[in-house]
Amino acid sequence: MRQLVLKIHSRCDLRCDHCYVYQHADQSWRNRPTFIRPETVRAVADRLAEYARSRALESVSVILHGGEPLLVGPARLRDICAELTSTLSPLTALDLRMHTNAVTLNRRHLDVCREFGVRVSVSLDGDRAANDRHRLDHRGRSSHDRVLRGIRLLQEPEYRHLFSGVLCTVDVANDPVAVHDALAELAPPRIDYLLPHSTWDSPPPNPAQAATPYADWLLAVFDRWEQQGRPMPVRTFESVLSTLRGGPPLTEALGLAPNDLAVIETDGAFEQADWLKTAYAGAPETGYDVFRHGFAEFAAHPGVRARQTGVDGLSDTCRRCPVVRSCGGGLYGHRYSSGNGFDNPSVFCGDLRSLVEGIADRVTDRSFSPAVLDTARLAWAQLELDRLLLRRAQEHLASEPDWADAWRLLLALDADPGTAPHLDEVLAHPYVRTSLQRSLHDPADTARFMALAAAAALRAGVPATLSWDQPGTRLHLPTWGTYRLDAPGRIEVTVAPDAFRVRGGGHAPDPDGTWVGIDGGPASARWRPLGRLLAQDGPLVDDADPYRDCYPVAVAPPLMCGEFPERLSRAYELLAKEAPRRHSDPDVFRPTVLTPLEAGSGLVLGAHGFGALGVAVDVTPEEFARELPRIGRRARLTALRETADLHRPGSPAGALLDLADEELGREEYDRAAGALTALTLLPADELTETGAVLLARMWSQWADRPA
Repeated sequence: MRQLVLKIHSRCDLRCDHCYVYQHADQSWRNRPTFIRPETVRAVADRLAEYARSRALESVSVILHGGEPLLVGPARLRDICAELTSTLSPLTALDLRMHTNAVTLNRRHLDVCREFGVRVSVSLDGDRAANDRHRLDHRGRSSHDRVLRGIRLLQEPEYRHLFSGVLCTVDVANDPVAVHDALAELAPPRIDYLLPHSTWDSPPPNPAQAATPYADWLLAVFDRWEQQGRPMPVRTFESVLSTLRGGPPLTEALGLAPNDLAVIETDGAFEQADWLKTAYAGAPETGYDVFRHGFAEFAAHPGVRARQTGVDGLSDTCRRCPVVRSCGGGLYGHRYSSGNGFDNPSVFCGDLRSLVEGIADRVTDRSFSPAVLDTARLAWAQLELDRLLLRRAQEHLASEPDWADAWRLLLALDADPGTAPHLDEVLAHPYVRTSLQRSLHDPADTARFMALAAAAALRAGVPATLSWDQPGTRLHLPTWGTYRLDAPGRIEVTVAPDAFRVRGGGHAPDPDGTWVGIDGGPASARWRPLGRLLAQDGPLVDDADPYRDCYPVAVAPPLMCGEFPERLSRAYELLAKEAPRRHSDPDVFRPTVLTPLEAGSGLVLGAHGFGALGVAVDVTPEEFARELPRIGRRARLTALRETADLHRPGSPAGALLDLADEELGREEYDRAAGALTALTLLPADELTETGAVLLARMWSQWADRPA
């Protein structure tokens, strides 16, 4: 349990006719205390702290909810936040949130939220006409203007960081584009479209009697969102896009991730997800409360466990469905029927499948990629991807005061046909890809990219001088080696043809720095260059790049002797001797970078660019020669997937391509034929043109098998 919905007020100032708390089968709200008591909050905080300590949880999320949580008033709201913060913050990172209709939101509320870092999400169903179809107050008056007033307060500079997004309940009677445009105009940090809570006993509205009205509505919004350039995350769409590409679901309403949410009512009662109130009276009840029970007991409740069994907890229909990984059977409560309990597909089953498949069709690039034809074109496609990622990193680095000089240098190197290939050589280094990928999600590593520019200038032999703040004592120039500083700090790197100099970094005895030659020049005790196997065009042995930690096993420390490269040199000699045809084939995978891994790891691919291979320090030449062809096939397929769509996302073609490729690599030709046949029998639109060409090449490789 990592998320807690804490009901702090059980009444609401709106009378929304689609509300699952007040308008559905469960009416237990009538018997709850109007607001949560201080002693109940204290018990909740103590129980959650006890659980966080016992499970060593790094963070917990508490969502203040209702009813309408703002009705507790600013003073009680502050007391609740203070109790939770003082009890939990010494033990774990506390993520406080609040979900509100924002009708009565004012500065006093927001000052409390700012004090405790409470992030606020707001319910709004679109423009005035769409919103007021359901969201009226107890006198039948519009709530629209009051909600917008609350959102405008949230958008003021001192509160803007608290605004977490807008939640909208879908009504297919509303115009989807008008609804989305009205919400997008508010520039929320996120939009979440929610299906109306329904069951097989109480189906969702379908005024036009369409086959998949909710999918049609959401896909119209998706098209508009795409047209706008995806200006903000839309959680439903982001979740489908993530799961289609093999990532995690981003909402409990979709995907197969185990549920990690608890609900505590104003009287301290533990409940399961409160949207279960739509099923039948008492559906969320557990019989537990915070005065007699803890979170561990709640987590073991059969009803809670039922929502944590993944695909095994779904109906037979769901388990057979091709989109189950993205859909996940939909929201648990939407599966209910009085005749069969929760052992059903979602009442939105057809809509969910149509939505997932519609998004998959829309994001599939069916254009042909020449990268499927040979290794040289694949390497070029990979380099183009690196360039794209560098341009994106540039957007984050542009505000850094030192970066402008480095960017100008990179642009000049790229513009000159004589130096561009040297820049490409640095950009193609696999661990440059790792640093570029991480900069998309984490703060960009300015020092890393400054060093990249210096390394490119050094490789091109172009004079340059760059200065930046170096955070550590290891200055690593990608593709070259590592320079040792005495201390972190401000450094200046000067590049000349065949040499470079570092000043700063604590070099008190030698403030002017010493020139380091990289082509037979004077050696420096501070400089440790990287070496290559075999010859100048052999693979680089990179045991020092700080971004080489992209393997599923631990990397080995920098090598202190030549045993590892000597063993690999013998492995390459063995390859040339035992498989001369394969060894000389220009399309065979040839690692460009070899990195030593901890003993016992074998040969491993990691999350990096094409060409890198992790090799255990104790690997034998025979093991290397035997495993390289197989893992090389996987490396090529992985690299091809990074630059081209081979099939519709989420298609069974993905697993079949993996299986066929693996079995061909193992020379298990009967098994490969089974996978290739299954691929051939798939509907034609499952594979893209690139995927179809890859399938044909695999069949050719199968046909060329040894007699």
